[in-house]
Amino acid sequence: MAALMIQGCGSDVGKSVLVAGLCRLFANRGYRVRPFKPQNMSNNAAVTEPDDQGRRGEIGRAQALQAIACRTPLTVHMNPVLLKPQSDVGAQLVVRGQVEASYQALDYQARKAALLSVVLDSFRRLEAEADLVIVEGAGSPAEINLRQGDIANMGFALAADVPVVLVGDIDRGHVIAALVGAKAVLDAADAGAIRGFIINKFRGDPRLFDDGRREISNRTSWPDMGLVPWLAAARRLPAEDAVVLSDAAGPGRRQVKVAVPILRHIANFDDFDPLQAEPAVDLVYVPPGQALPGDADLIILPGSKATLADLAFVRDQGWDIDLKAHVRRGGRVLGVCGGFQMLGRTVTDPGGIEGPAGSAEGLGLLDIDTVLSGDKVLEPCRGTTILGDGAYEGFEMHMGRTTGEGLTRPLLRRHDGAGEGAVSADGRVAGCYVHRLFDSGPARAAFLAQLGAASAGADHRLAVDTALDEIAAALELHLDIAALARLAGLKDHST
Repeated sequence: MAALMIQGCGSDVGKSVLVAGLCRLFANRGYRVRPFKPQNMSNNAAVTEPDDQGRRGEIGRAQALQAIACRTPLTVHMNPVLLKPQSDVGAQLVVRGQVEASYQALDYQARKAALLSVVLDSFRRLEAEADLVIVEGAGSPAEINLRQGDIANMGFALAADVPVVLVGDIDRGHVIAALVGAKAVLDAADAGAIRGFIINKFRGDPRLFDDGRREISNRTSWPDMGLVPWLAAARRLPAEDAVVLSDAAGPGRRQVKVAVPILRHIANFDDFDPLQAEPAVDLVYVPPGQALPGDADLIILPGSKATLADLAFVRDQGWDIDLKAHVRRGGRVLGVCGGFQMLGRTVTDPGGIEGPAGSAEGLGLLDIDTVLSGDKVLEPCRGTTILGDGAYEGFEMHMGRTTGEGLTRPLLRRHDGAGEGAVSADGRVAGCYVHRLFDSGPARAAFLAQLGAASAGADHRLAVDTALDEIAAALELHLDIAALARLAGLKDHST
């Protein structure tokens, strides 16, 4: 079957968006397309369909988006190895959707080589069901200090015999040096696997870089597959890397202001993309070192991959004081997943699931207690909000078990009638485990109505789908799609 791998000269060069756009482009042509990323590192994840053992798993958010681009259900084989950072030098390892263990960086280097067989097996399964598999690399193949035992870039490409196209990001500068430098440091076999290059995120008149593209081809002998302009539609897609949050300034005061503190181990921050798209909402991400804004109507404490560590981080930043002052002024607070746990009386991790074992007092804004234990909850959910009766669909993905009288005042009502989440006695503070809550227009409208604002009523899923089609159309214009299809070994297929 046909396959093509998109690697990059570094992180955040636009690989995920290009893969998503190519997935939609070929899906629109009638091909059965599947996305694949051998190894991902992200705390933004999504819940998959059940595997052949009936278990749901989790994969990186970028692969979930790419599956949407392919119009196919999510499976654990699309991202068989997922690393979820819990500290600067440690991460939780998820293999085929299930938590295996937590590793320090050096220890994982010894573990990852043994995962190549898992990665290749998942890739072959996708190959067997598809006309085309589009593979996304991680980081850069030019990080040759990580080449031994590699499963994310050239280690996979050579083992699976998949041709590679290397992407350079011109927006960050030195793109000629990045591409030519990659050729210079790679060994002959790795460099030979690269069969072309793409220039991404170009602004201005493309003719100004014609000489640059020729120079790259002359110095690397790699064919030029095209120059992609800055894709405004990409901003309407969920981001996977929290680095984008530092640039996510709000548009200025609108009808309501919603503030989200950037936790050190923030997870699934794309939960709030639908709020950012609301004309009435000024959504601001608050970086470390800044106080939570005193004029916020709602403060959302987001998910976290290391709840106890981020609870301590909240206190270190003084955000606990800001939150309590905000509530005293009549403001509202919403906690999602790890943020929900932090709002309670205590958080306990007796087995060291998310870091060193321990226990801490929570922020004390909800009458709940959480123990991080048991199997990870990975399941879709749907229902309605208690106030406003707004329908929602989302998923749960957490380790904790929460108890307490606060649960007798639930925030949501599941489709089976069970309550979900908790609300404080005064109604000002609430929380739940549900991710993607604001994707649902009726639920989003109900929350905004509590803040005195009206929702525009847009369907967020439709907005994402439309953005994917726009990106696919742009790639059709600016890339040599026929050359990419030949390189992948894709047979002609009429729609």
